[in-house]
Amino acid sequence: MADKASSSCATGEVEEVYGAESGWVEARNSCGHLQSLSSDLHHIPSPDSPCTRCQHSAENWLCLSCKDVLCSRFINKHMLDHHQKTGHCLVLSFSDLSVWCFACEAYLNVQKIQPLQPVYEVVHLLKFGERPPFLPINSSE
Repeated sequence: MADKASSSCATGEVEEVYGAESGWVEARNSCGHLQSLSSDLHHIPSPDSPCTRCQHSAENWLCLSCKDVLCSRFINKHMLDHHQKTGHCLVLSFSDLSVWCFACEAYLNVQKIQPLQPVYEVVHLLKFGERPPFLPINSSE
């Protein structure tokens, strides 16, 4: 039988790996702001596009409303400024293809939110040259 010290140590290790210290977050499976999502899939910029304001080439995000490409809050905060000025809240990271909603203040689960899948698929194809492997949707959830 494990003693309390080793048990709490194991719990602490798990919290360190999976908790706030690791930066891991649970993506949301729904979002009330999908109406701002543009249906235009023909004018999506290349994932290597620079920020349209400062020309920085890393950490750029695609606005899913107007298709502007702007840098992250870790560079010059141009996408955050864009959200604050326009109210456009859905953005996709060209770095890791994650989707963020500024209004929800959360990452969104592209595997579970079907309206995000077409734009995700196009950007994945542009970045990697192949379609993404979507998980099958389980209708019982």
